[in-house]
Amino acid sequence: MKAKTVWSENFKSVVDNGRGHSVNLDLPESQNGTDTGSTALEVCVMSYSGCIATIFAMMAKKMRLEFTGLEVVSEAEKSAETGTIGTINSKVSLVSAENGEKLQKCLDRTVATCPVGVLYKNAGVKVDYSLEVLATAE
Repeated sequence: MKAKTVWSENFKSVVDNGRGHSVNLDLPESQNGTDTGSTALEVCVMSYSGCIATIFAMMAKKMRLEFTGLEVVSEAEKSAETGTIGTINSKVSLVSAENGEKLQKCLDRTVATCPVGVLYKNAGVKVDYSLEVLATAE
């Protein structure tokens, strides 16, 4: 894995992974940016949310659990002490006819193995999560 960042102006830059995928970074107007992209810290939260979705799908496949809808909403709070993410809470919403206990077990395994979540835990970030089964698939 690698990343290359090219600054363009003010607080704007583009980060590329070397495989043709890039992300625009900027600061919000309230921090003298032009709000043309996410902040680097927001990308960290987005990365965790996406990692949960990816690892859950992988884990569900291994456990032979089916679902027809998956949404992960993650919210992080900055610690006044450190100035960076202190807690992150994720709500996983599923559409599935599977047993709720099996889905919860899948989510527990997901959170335990999600590489971004492991980074957060090792950095002392408090990680919380919940599961909501919105509806059962027919």
